[in-house]
Amino acid sequence: MSSERQMLRDTARSLVTKRADSAAVRAAMESERGYDEKLWTILCEQVGAAVLLVPEELGGAGGELADAAVVVEELGRGLVPSPLMGTLWAELALLDAGYQGELLESLASGESVGAVAFDPAYVVNGDIADVVLTLDGDQTYLATDFVPTPLATLDPTRRLAAVEVTGSEPIGNAPGLIDKAGLLLAAEQVGAAARALELTVEYTKTRVQFGRAIGSFQALKHRMADLYVLVESARATVYQAIEDLTPEAATVARIKASEALSAVAGDSIQLHGGIAITWEHDAHLYFKRAHGSALLLGTPRELLPSLETAAGL
Repeated sequence: MSSERQMLRDTARSLVTKRADSAAVRAAMESERGYDEKLWTILCEQVGAAVLLVPEELGGAGGELADAAVVVEELGRGLVPSPLMGTLWAELALLDAGYQGELLESLASGESVGAVAFDPAYVVNGDIADVVLTLDGDQTYLATDFVPTPLATLDPTRRLAAVEVTGSEPIGNAPGLIDKAGLLLAAEQVGAAARALELTVEYTKTRVQFGRAIGSFQALKHRMADLYVLVESARATVYQAIEDLTPEAATVARIKASEALSAVAGDSIQLHGGIAITWEHDAHLYFKRAHGSALLLGTPRELLPSLETAAGL
C-alpha cells in the first residue's frame, strides 16, 4: 500500500474512532436521516471521501477505486451509518457512462446524496437521495421523477427504500458497474469482519471461566486463528480484484468477503455468549450488518453460477 493510501486509511480510522463510537452510531441510526450529518460534512470536507473517484480534470481528487475502498472499509469497521456507499456508486455510474455535468460536482462535494437502483425494491440511500440512477442492462438512466418508500430493514445501520421511478432520461452505458460497486461493498464487509473479530478477541481475554480467561483455551485460539485467516484472505482477494479488475475476480472477492463477515459475525455471537444478543451490545449489530449486506447486489449463492459459467462448468 502506498504511503498516501495508508495516510488516507489512518485519517479515516482516526475520524471514525473519535466521532463514531458505539453511542454515536446508535444515535445516528435512530436520527431522522439515518446518519450523522456533521460527520458526513467532515468526511467530505476534511477526508474528501466523496471526491476520491472524480478525475482531477472534473475538479476531483483523481483517486482510484482502491482509495475509495480503504475509506469504506474503515467506515465498515465501525458500522458507521453514512450516505457514502450509495454516493460512490452513483459517481461510478455517471463516470462510466461518460457524464461530466453538474450532478457529479454536487455529489463529489457532498452537497447531494446519490443512489443507484440496482434493484428498485431495495435501494441504498433510496429515502435520502437527491440523485437516483437506474439501470437497464448496461444502459444508465437518471431518474427525473421518483417516489421513495422507506423500508423496515434487518440492519438498522443501513436504511433502504423502494424507489418508484416515473420519469428518466438516458445517460450512457456503464458496463462493469456491478463489479466495481460490489468490490466497494466487499471492502466494507472486510472492515466490519476485522473489527468484529478484534472485539471478540478482546472479550475472550477478559471473560473468565473455570478460573481462566476463555481466550486461553486452545480450541478457541484455533477458532479465532481460522477466522483471522478468513478475514485476511478476503481482504487480499478484494484488493487484488480492485487492482486487476475482471468480472470473475470481482465475483470471487465479493463471495469471500460476504462469507467472511457472516462467519465472523456468527462466531462472535457464540463466543460472546448471552450478552451478544442484548440490544446494548454491538455484536448483534455486526451480525445484522453481515446478513443485510449479504443480500445486497447478489448473495454468494446467486453469484456462484456466474463463476461456473465463466469456468465452463
